[in-house]
Amino acid sequence: MDGQAKKRRSRARRAFLGPLLGAALALAATGARAQVAEPSGHDEEPTVMGSLARRGLHDVQHEAWNAYGQLTFISSFKLPFSAAYTNLNGSNHSLSPDFEYSYTATATVYLGVRLWPGAEVYFAPEAISLRPLSGLTGLGGAVQNFELQKTGGEAPELYRSRVYLQQTIGLGGGRVTKPSEPLQLGTVVDSRRLVLRLGNFSVLDFIDRNEFASDLRQEFFSLAFMTHASYDFSSDARGFSWGGEAELYLDDWALRYARITPPKNPNGLPNDLRFWQYYGDQAELEHRHRIFGRDGAARVLVYWNRVDAGRFDDAIAAFQADPAKNAAACGSRYNYGSQNAMAPDLCWVRRTNWKVGVGVNLEQHLTDDIGFFLRGMVSDGQTEVDAFMPADRSLSFGVLAHGSLWKRPRDVTGAATSFAWISSAHADYLRMGGVDGFIGDGNLNAAVEDVLEVFYSVNFLEVLWASADYQHITHPAFNADRGPVDIFGARIHAEF
Repeated sequence: MDGQAKKRRSRARRAFLGPLLGAALALAATGARAQVAEPSGHDEEPTVMGSLARRGLHDVQHEAWNAYGQLTFISSFKLPFSAAYTNLNGSNHSLSPDFEYSYTATATVYLGVRLWPGAEVYFAPEAISLRPLSGLTGLGGAVQNFELQKTGGEAPELYRSRVYLQQTIGLGGGRVTKPSEPLQLGTVVDSRRLVLRLGNFSVLDFIDRNEFASDLRQEFFSLAFMTHASYDFSSDARGFSWGGEAELYLDDWALRYARITPPKNPNGLPNDLRFWQYYGDQAELEHRHRIFGRDGAARVLVYWNRVDAGRFDDAIAAFQADPAKNAAACGSRYNYGSQNAMAPDLCWVRRTNWKVGVGVNLEQHLTDDIGFFLRGMVSDGQTEVDAFMPADRSLSFGVLAHGSLWKRPRDVTGAATSFAWISSAHADYLRMGGVDGFIGDGNLNAAVEDVLEVFYSVNFLEVLWASADYQHITHPAFNADRGPVDIFGARIHAEF
């Protein structure tokens, strides 16, 4: 990149990030002044909504509307690491062994309006600017910054992240208070109820939630802790889908089911809206409990995708039968740009295929402010990644704590580790030089890819957090011939 191009990119980044951070600081200062002048006595109320409520302008217990927003900037850099080879024989999905810098900047507005009793509509526009490591290739289950899944470039892009209708039907039982927060109007509902949703959303808004490893703008940085690394949930390249979702709550039990749309091409941005032909289905059973007086939850998740995707063994067989069906010869067929003429490629064998998986998700409070989480999933590992990460089996666990013990109750810290594996068919395909959506070094010495992450987040002015993060990744892209990789990160996050 020449000097003028670097200057232009620098100016564009400052033009985008400057207003974001300025707005965050201004909102933080305003919120702090309001908190001092008018203490609410309700720790769970956001400052802006709490201020409106105290003036009689907004009822946070039975909201007719709400509005929230967030600003997040995440910066990370990767130290040089050792690699026996990189992009061997024209393959193109290796993580660069050189020093690299990456960042994301996002701004989101969350709007909610009540239409009639039990009916709500939500809309969330979002803007993003980003620079990934190595073009977002070379890491299989441990992408260091979860925001990088959302696709884009250094020039800011504005898009619709969510717009959906929600209807709640009461079925009796006790009364449950739902606090005012993003994508949730403050209200009181039955403990037994049916909730229906239809529209554009992320399935992770409602399925595979975990109190200690889901909201990565406040918690861990790595995509490995947002959900199961091997949960190939259908979505566009930003993680959003069109579809429907239903939840049945029966006191401590909940059953959820969703059918959502996959991408037209694996890891592509446009959705395929033919939900009767291609789809991602998932069902989750949840039970909430108390152990020694501490809250916890256990969930079992099953997913099954019917998508247009390639099988690894089909790609290998096609190449062995006809070496002209190689990665470099894909031509206009949808592919990932490999120039390895000695390797198989999925472009030759995409057709209607199934992909299935089952996982468990546990969360448990150890004290009022310290909690433990664990996720584990096994997917069948026969087809390429369609929408998420290329891991075929995964296990993650960790501890998250708030700082009450050291008199910093709004600070957050945590430590976690994640392990990811690939199937034997997937390993054979990569060993022959094949690439899939995110990985492919041109060869493979198969191994478990794992990441250890620790972070600390300091709260300022009630609505602003600054975080420091460290990640140690071994066997990037499941390859023992490369790594380990050390990544250092920082995050500024504001809520209003």
